[in-house]
Amino acid sequence: MTNLNAVEGLDALTRSLARRTPEQLAALLTRHAEPLARRPAPTELRGLASALWSYETLHQLVLHLDHPRLQVLIATARISQERARNAAPGPAAPAPGADYQSLMAHRLSFAHLATEPVPPEDVFAALGATLPGRTRTAAETALHALYDDGLAAPTEDGAIVVPPRTPQLLAAHDPGPLLADAPRPTPDGPATPAASVPPTSPYDESRAAAATLAATLDRLLASLATQPAALRKSGGLAVREIKRLAKAAGATEPHTRLLLDLALAADLIALTRTPSGITALPTGAYDDWLGRPPGARLAPVLAAWSGLWDIPTHTPFGETPTALVRGHDRHAPALRHALLAALAAVPYGAGSPLPPLPFTEPMEQEAGSGTHWNDLLRAADWHRPLAVTHQPMAGERAAHTLHEAAYLGIVAHGTLTPLGRALLTDPRSLDRPLADLLPPLLEQAHFQADLTVVVPGRPAAALAALLTSAADRESEDHAVTWRFTPASVRRALDTGHTADTLLADLTRASASGTLPQPLDYLIQDTARAHGRMRVLPAACCIRSDDEALVKELAAHRALHDLGLRAIAPTVLVSARPPAPTLDALRAAGYAPTLESDTGTTTVERLPTHRATAPTPARDHRAPLALAHRLLGVPAPRQEATKTDGE
Repeated sequence: MTNLNAVEGLDALTRSLARRTPEQLAALLTRHAEPLARRPAPTELRGLASALWSYETLHQLVLHLDHPRLQVLIATARISQERARNAAPGPAAPAPGADYQSLMAHRLSFAHLATEPVPPEDVFAALGATLPGRTRTAAETALHALYDDGLAAPTEDGAIVVPPRTPQLLAAHDPGPLLADAPRPTPDGPATPAASVPPTSPYDESRAAAATLAATLDRLLASLATQPAALRKSGGLAVREIKRLAKAAGATEPHTRLLLDLALAADLIALTRTPSGITALPTGAYDDWLGRPPGARLAPVLAAWSGLWDIPTHTPFGETPTALVRGHDRHAPALRHALLAALAAVPYGAGSPLPPLPFTEPMEQEAGSGTHWNDLLRAADWHRPLAVTHQPMAGERAAHTLHEAAYLGIVAHGTLTPLGRALLTDPRSLDRPLADLLPPLLEQAHFQADLTVVVPGRPAAALAALLTSAADRESEDHAVTWRFTPASVRRALDTGHTADTLLADLTRASASGTLPQPLDYLIQDTARAHGRMRVLPAACCIRSDDEALVKELAAHRALHDLGLRAIAPTVLVSARPPAPTLDALRAAGYAPTLESDTGTTTVERLPTHRATAPTPARDHRAPLALAHRLLGVPAPRQEATKTDGE
């Protein structure tokens, strides 16, 4: 056995890649986009083959193999390794106490690598799949799937070659017998009686969860846009900041950590370095996100959950809960897929409740019989053998993952919701199922004589902002309710409204086109008493020709300490001297200048108040364009034009 065999294996993979169409090669690049993105982009097929068979890429790809594919890969690698040893025995093992370099050199010697081609029949014989049947079909299907994924390649005479370092990568895994089909996550038995069927369907549960999620995420990001969160020097948000954001969003602290990490992964927020430290605030993508329909808002967030390298709600004993820390749990995406795939086989009404948190290992039902939970983990193991029970704290990690899925509307009543099935099929195609779950935003509200206003659904951003500025939010469920009080109306008047402008805006927002008489009286009475007498301390003045900007400054919460008051449509007085006033305005995101007695400069807005996303959004056409270049095939004229114009 020589190094030449390993080179011939890469040659076989390169030939296999060269026989593909651009669309087939683009599909492979898309499936393996994440691990391949950690390496320089290949410029030729040989470079792509080397990248696919590198130890770092394989370390990630094998996590996403199901039981049959992993079995075929391990069987082929072990047979190949044994033949390599027989062909050229390796050097003698280092003596006890040898240094690390000697040990690794021995382990990675060519005699310990899988470099010999293996006939397919030898692999099938090792798996007990020599005769036609379900097992043989599963093994053949798995082998072709490995070919499609570039984890194995056929030689010119039909033998199989696999990545040479596969034995070292999978040495600790005991494959056991080949199982053609996934174990059932629920025991076989009679049909579930009607009395045990939950009162609500998975679709209804998913719709309610999606509506709650959308509203909570709106409030969380709005709070973050108003007051950016400061990160600790050691990384992550402080507990104090998480509590503040949880209160603003109306969510629990674990769910707040989850939503923050998902927003970061979806590039809706970014971490920005400032003179005072690192802060988290929305990106420019957040403004575009606000203009989308409700379903289109949730789609990138749920897609980010499927690929997140972390379980945000799971905090192992002894660790401090935090958020906005880039995850390093590379097993988490495979674990999610395995659990969702296992639940996809559970029919409606046959699922079991999720184990409560904090998680404790379920007791065995009876001797020799496992719980529904254990059955579910065994079924999930078949879908991703290296990511479920093969990892420490398997039950606890799985329980937290499924509770996250339930909160996101992906799981309900121990089975997948329609949204969960769509996510399992393709995380990039969630717009349609989410559009079915979330109705359009409402632009109008129902005003009632008891000084309440009801929006029977999710209000649009402009409507919610108007009502929040003039009324107090009372409840939020399937409908959102606000109540007008003298104090809330006075708050609207303080922000620059007059009685006439407030009544006009509320009338336009009324579903009936009119306002109840008690509300009209309340606004008129409050306006008559508002501002009849004013006593203002004045240390300096702020003036601007932009009347709207003057109103904005007077109502800005961050400038509350300045005691700003409007004495004319274009003039504010401040209770603080010029220097502190300038500092406060600049810290709030404005660009004022100090004006002399005869000067003409005015206060201006800064050009932007958003952070920049760390990386641009991935172009869905990029894999196909790269596939054309690697294969040396000219791109279609329309596609080439789009690529050149970007």
